[in-house]
Amino acid sequence: MTQAPATHDAVARAYRDEWARVTATLIRHTGDWTLAEDCAAEAFARALERWPAEGVPRNPGAWLTTVAKHLAIDRLRRRTNEAAKVREAAEMDEVEGGRNVGRRAGVPLPATDDLVDFDPAGDWGEGADDSSDDGVDDRLRLVFTCCHPALALDARVALTLRTLGGLTTEEIARAFLVPEPTMAQRIVRAKQRIRNAGIPYRVPDAASLPERLGGVLAVLYLVFNAGYSASGGDAERRGALADEAIRLARLVVRLMPDEGEAASLLALMLLQDSRRRARVDADGELVLLDAQDRSRWDAAEIESGLAVLRALGRRTGGIRGPYRLQAEIAACHATAPTADETDFDRIAGFYDELAALDSSPVVALNRALAHGFAGRAQAGLDELDRLEASGALDRYHLLPAAQAELLVRLGRTDAAAARLHESLALAPTEAEQRQLRRRLAEVTAR
Repeated sequence: MTQAPATHDAVARAYRDEWARVTATLIRHTGDWTLAEDCAAEAFARALERWPAEGVPRNPGAWLTTVAKHLAIDRLRRRTNEAAKVREAAEMDEVEGGRNVGRRAGVPLPATDDLVDFDPAGDWGEGADDSSDDGVDDRLRLVFTCCHPALALDARVALTLRTLGGLTTEEIARAFLVPEPTMAQRIVRAKQRIRNAGIPYRVPDAASLPERLGGVLAVLYLVFNAGYSASGGDAERRGALADEAIRLARLVVRLMPDEGEAASLLALMLLQDSRRRARVDADGELVLLDAQDRSRWDAAEIESGLAVLRALGRRTGGIRGPYRLQAEIAACHATAPTADETDFDRIAGFYDELAALDSSPVVALNRALAHGFAGRAQAGLDELDRLEASGALDRYHLLPAAQAELLVRLGRTDAAAARLHESLALAPTEAEQRQLRRRLAEVTAR
C-alpha cells in the first residue's frame, strides 16, 4: 500500500530533474515545440500509470526519454500518413477533373512547411543523456533559444518557465497575476516567432556568447525577483518562482561551469533567498532587512551561496562582474551577526565597483545609501539629491524612502517624515504602504 505514494514521489522527482532534458531532446529531433511538450507530458503520465506496478526504473530519465520518443514517432507517422492521404485525394480529384472538390469539401491541403522533416526510422539514441553529436547538451540549446533576444522579454520569461521549468500555463499565469488565456497566447506567439523567424536551436558562437549569456541570466534573475519580492497573500504561490529560478540557475552552472557570472548569479540568488522567510512577519507584514529575525534565515542556503563564492574566488581571482559584486554585497549582509555589525564600508566599496560597470540609477541609489550607512550620511544624501534632480527615478518610491533614512541619521526627523509621506504616496503595493506607515510612525515619535 505504500508503493503508490513512493512511486508518485519518484515521478515528481523525475519531473523536476528530467522534464527539460526530455523536452529538449524531442525539440532537437522534431523541431516541433508543442509536439515535444505534449509527448513529454504523456511520458510522465504513463510513468504514473506503470511505475506503481512495474517499479521505478533504474534510470528514470532514460525510460521517460524513450517513451516520449516513441510517442513522438507515432504521432509524426500518423501526421505523415494523414498528409499522404490528403495528397492522394487531391491527386484523384485532379485526375477526375475536379480540382476544387477537395477544397469545396473543406479538406485542407497541407503546407509543406507544416510537415516536420523527420525520419521515424532515424537514430534517436537512447538514454537520459541524449545530446547531439557535437557533445552540447540539448538543454543548453533550449536555454539560449528560450531567451533569444528576438523574443519579447515577457515571452522569454514565459517560455523559459514552460519549456525548461515544466510549469503549466496556468501556474505561470497565476504567478505573474495575468489571465491564463493571456499567458497562453504569450507562449504560443513565442513559439511561432521562433519558427517564423528561423531562430536557431543552438548555443551562440564564442564571439556572441557573453552578450547572449547575459540575456539568459537576466531572465533568470527576473523570474527570481518576481518570486522573492512577492508579499501578502501571493507570497507562497509566487515564491515557487524563486525556487524555479534557482533550479534553472543550477542547471546553467552545471552546463557552463566556466562561466563565472552564471555561478555568481546562483550565489546571489541563494544568499538573497536565505532571507525569504524572514521578510514577512506572522501577520504577513513586510520586514526590512535591518529588522529581520536573523535566526529565521536559512543557514544551509547561506553556506551554499558562500561556497559558490569561495570557489569563484579561487578560479577568477580579481575579475568581478556585476552579479559577482552583487553576490559579494549579499554575502556581507548574510554573514553579519546583527544589522549594526554589517560592514557597510566593504559594501560601499563593492557598490563603487558595480557603479563603474552599471550606471543605472538604481545602482546609484544603493551606492549612495551604502555610503550613508557607512558613516557618510551627508555625502550619501547629497548623491541622492543629485539623483533626484536628474529625474532618472521620478515616481520611484524608494528614492524618497532612502533620503528619509539618511535624514534620520542626520537628526533631521521633520524632513525625513516629509520624504516618507512622498514615498507613501508613490508606493505601488498595500504591503509596502503599510510598512512605510509603520516607519513614519517610528520617525515622528522620535
